[in-house]
Amino acid sequence: MRSRTEAIAYFGVFSALLFGVSAGIDPLQEPLINPNKYRAACPDYKTYAMRQHPPFSDGPLSLPFQRPSKHCRTFESPLVEKVIDDFNEKLVDKDLARIFENAFPNTLDTTVRWHADGTQKHKGSKRKWDADAWKGPQSFIVTGDINAEWLRDSTNQLAQYQTLAKKDKAIHNLILGAINTQAEYVIGSPYCNAFQPPPPSGLTPTYGGDNDEVHPTYEPSFVFECKYELDSLAHFLSLANQFYNHSGSTEFITPRWLLALDTLLETLAEQSKPTFDEDTNAYRRSAYTFKRRTDTGTETLNLNGIGNPLNGGTGLVRSAFRPSDDATILGFFIPANAMISVELKRLADILDKNSKTQLATALRKQGQAIEDGVWEHGVVQHKKFGKVFAFEVDGFGSSILMDDANLPSLLALPLLGFVSKDDEVYKNTRTMILSKQGNPYYLKGDEFHGIGGPHIGLQHAWPMSVLVQAMTSESDDEIEKCLGLVKNVTKNGLVHESVNVDYASDYTRPWFAWANSVFAQTILDLAKRKPHLLFGKGAEAYVIG
Repeated sequence: MRSRTEAIAYFGVFSALLFGVSAGIDPLQEPLINPNKYRAACPDYKTYAMRQHPPFSDGPLSLPFQRPSKHCRTFESPLVEKVIDDFNEKLVDKDLARIFENAFPNTLDTTVRWHADGTQKHKGSKRKWDADAWKGPQSFIVTGDINAEWLRDSTNQLAQYQTLAKKDKAIHNLILGAINTQAEYVIGSPYCNAFQPPPPSGLTPTYGGDNDEVHPTYEPSFVFECKYELDSLAHFLSLANQFYNHSGSTEFITPRWLLALDTLLETLAEQSKPTFDEDTNAYRRSAYTFKRRTDTGTETLNLNGIGNPLNGGTGLVRSAFRPSDDATILGFFIPANAMISVELKRLADILDKNSKTQLATALRKQGQAIEDGVWEHGVVQHKKFGKVFAFEVDGFGSSILMDDANLPSLLALPLLGFVSKDDEVYKNTRTMILSKQGNPYYLKGDEFHGIGGPHIGLQHAWPMSVLVQAMTSESDDEIEKCLGLVKNVTKNGLVHESVNVDYASDYTRPWFAWANSVFAQTILDLAKRKPHLLFGKGAEAYVIG
């Protein structure tokens, strides 16, 4: 039986974990006893995020504090806490400050489901996996309310911490672990987009897949979903490139990571091939096919899992699905091709500096070939907007003109490093996709407007697209309007996946770490680029790292 002191301590920790300060207990206060004993008391964060918790912000919206108790957080960094303190002090708009306070640490607070710093011995028998696999630091980063890791999401979720990697060894190891874990995923199933917990973690897989028929086949305990998305591979490269550029570390260049890179390059080579043999014109079966029993057309590939035909000689690489996880209509998805061309050339520069000249030359050559393909086949003449980037093409002359909120997107091309904001084709494209006349998925309503996409429907725009609009703008007025739009539909203090443009209370996903990371990245971008918009007239730039 517990003593009176132990019982009081237990109740205090339990209340703090479940209810935070609403129970009259400071969630940051050290408990009287070890909180690890009571981790089971931590609430499900998806449910927690749907409710408003005090203290509320001092701004007119009175936004709630949505961070879990420190004893329920999945990873901690003193430098992250310092950045939050700085922005709480400096930001003039206290509602924006509260969203940043909730959003910036959201990935660390809630999604680091497993992390090993490389010193631990794995539980279980290594006979269950390759003896060379899962060595060094490892990190399993879930997307939020789905217990699986998307290569794209996890890379974006960690992006705002990259600048801290050089000063914070824990962040350094977390990101290095994410690179190592992604490498194992790419080696094991390069065509797949979302993955189960690593075998050494001991975590139970959450089975998805919907009885999909996929070639090549995959192991369901290893893969959560196997939609081939070119941007997933681009994000694998991006994660390592960002890490090197901010930390200067080459620890990720291991035999396993190089094997993952070789696997990626083989996949690109295979998915660069046309539907019909260029010499004989005979049909050539694709190395990847996907069929799902569904009544939603965007959830499967037509033509018995193949997708629409693609031409040869374009330099472009096929993507069966978009970053929204929706099927492409025309398989040469331009934003992903643009992104991977940049990341291949960035990686080539890193490998050149590390005595891997031959490999660097091959990467640079392929990156340039894809870039040339984007400019030759991905730019079309619009009767109203002039020369613009198409969303998708097939190499036969057909094109899809639109944009989707998910990243990479046409709107985000400057953020990807493919073009400057001043590029004429980009400026024409930006005008087109931010108008209802040019983009069928630019949605406007009484309470919100922005780019959406077929993934959610014709009434829901994504705050993420409005944040990208702010990051690609030099207009103070446009940026302030974008921040206001997102702030006003973030009543629970966390950024949602999508919002009904007429009824902001109708949203999808109360807990979506990727969207919150994009919000944090937007605020950090503006703090460096346009500090007066956040901190007041004459304010100095704030740069973390």
